[in-house]
Amino acid sequence: MIRNKKSAFCKKELALANFAKAISHPARIAILQTLAEKKSCICGEIVEALPLAQSTVSQHLKELKNAGLIKGTIQGPRSCYCIDWEAFNEAQYGLDTFLQRLNTLQSQKEESCC
Repeated sequence: MIRNKKSAFCKKELALANFAKAISHPARIAILQTLAEKKSCICGEIVEALPLAQSTVSQHLKELKNAGLIKGTIQGPRSCYCIDWEAFNEAQYGLDTFLQRLNTLQSQKEESCC
């Protein structure tokens, strides 16, 4: 019997991993920076801002949208995207909490293992 190993992890761990995966590519970070600067953006403007083909940018936009970090609407040949700030803030809180927890655990150790 095959079981999805992701089901062994809690919702917070899965959400944090999903966020980390979504921003794990420099193009996606650049897209988020572009969207933050422009508040909203059509796909063509994003393509002009990056050294990537339109099809590649579209793939990265799809990954960011699937992760819930951006919202988008398609109006004929034009697509408009913006950051979903509520989802982004939740992801940021999850990452901050995780990193603070690791730092707290590290500071409680008496000596370093390596």
